[in-house]
Amino acid sequence: MNRKTDNELLDDVLAEAAPAGFRGALLDKTLRVVRLRRRIRRARNAVGVFVAVALLGLLVLQKTSRPHSIVIAPTPKPVEKSYALISTRPLSAGSIVTTRPLAAVTFETSTASVVVIETTPGNFRPINDQQLLALVAAHPAVLVRTGPHSEQLVFANPDDAKGFPLN
Repeated sequence: MNRKTDNELLDDVLAEAAPAGFRGALLDKTLRVVRLRRRIRRARNAVGVFVAVALLGLLVLQKTSRPHSIVIAPTPKPVEKSYALISTRPLSAGSIVTTRPLAAVTFETSTASVVVIETTPGNFRPINDQQLLALVAAHPAVLVRTGPHSEQLVFANPDDAKGFPLN
């Protein structure tokens, strides 16, 4: 059996339906596309090599180069102190005050008469807010609530908070 090559098959297909110059134009177009792809591949490879060499050069340059400039710091301006420095020294022995125990063993004291008042539990009754304000009606005051179960009586005159006679 006789086998045809790819070129012969292409010739048979093109010979039937193609115009006369079509085969040559198709071959030229195919060759242009192949050449363009080859140029792009070569250019891409060349750019890759160039980038690799450039990065390697920068790395070597960075490792081998040292800064040659010397930076001289400006002289600092005197800082104004925000404190006063105080120097101390120990006192002389004559300036130190000391204490010593008394020679007498007995002490004489005078006492005023002491009155002891005894109270019994349960002899008081709680009053409400209106009764408290009625007790201090002669002195302007306000009852301020500081929490759910805590209040404070505040007087307009601070001297009234120290106490006053209830008549």
